Amino acid sequence: MAKILITGGTGLIGEVLENKLIQKNHEVQILTRNPRKENHFKWDIKNNYIDEKVFENLDYIIHLAGAGIADKKWTKTRKKELIDSRVESANLLFSKVTELKVPLKRFISSSGIGFYGAITTENIFTEEDKPASDFISEICIKWENAAQQFQDLDIPVTILRTGVVLSKDGGALQKMNTPLLLSALGHGKQYVPWIHIEDLCNLYVKATEDDTFIGIYNGIAPDHQTNSTFTKALGKALKKIVTPINVPGFILKTVLGELAVIVLEGSRISTVKTEEEYNFKFKTLKSAFEDIYNKKNCLK
Repeated sequence: MAKILITGGTGLIGEVLENKLIQKNHEVQILTRNPRKENHFKWDIKNNYIDEKVFENLDYIIHLAGAGIADKKWTKTRKKELIDSRVESANLLFSKVTELKVPLKRFISSSGIGFYGAITTENIFTEEDKPASDFISEICIKWENAAQQFQDLDIPVTILRTGVVLSKDGGALQKMNTPLLLSALGHGKQYVPWIHIEDLCNLYVKATEDDTFIGIYNGIAPDHQTNSTFTKALGKALKKIVTPINVPGFILKTVLGELAVIVLEGSRISTVKTEEEYNFKFKTLKSAFEDIYNKKNCLK
């Protein structure tokens, strides 16, 4: 049994991950601005505060905290918030671990496939590829650099670069599931790297239980789907009509501003390295949708 601290633990991924870890007899603590449960502890990034009780006999930190990339338009203020919520939170953890000399076994951090840039190419990006130079890439570079500093304390680091997370309880699918019709976006040829939430959480669990699972991994399913094929598969799963007319890119740019690039662009991401370490439960979009929508507790 390990003692594990999760930041961002009250979010969609964090709640599923917490349950998985508890089922495996791990002790889980959650850092949150508003503690409401016995295993919740307060932190305040702006005031550099963390309840130091969470560091007692701590084995692992899983850093999921970060403002939602697609929740608001990318104003200058929002851009700073997107970076600071990831980087300053990691810096605060690093400062406390250093100050208290916490002998962590691993620092595990989320990141994004945005590292490779919001672009549509024929390239299949691997963990060895260099980052792009756009804003979404900048977020991920700074995010990962903040995590990698734990190596200066001889603490191993694992980073999972993730894309669209599929879940029956909300997230991206809830936003895509419009009341009447479904439509592809832009030209529809951009790829949509995705992963079922159960596989993603299994990867985080693996990072706490497998001493060799260290380094950077693409947390993406091996099934490459374009926006058009993804939308058609979603329509079939929901038994909804997919319109033959895509939502024009200029409309999305008008509504969303610069943020629109994350839905209008996308490339394939390699899972070769990840599959050497982990066997995906949901390797195809069809199997993921069957699990999510063909159950009694599926998303309505």
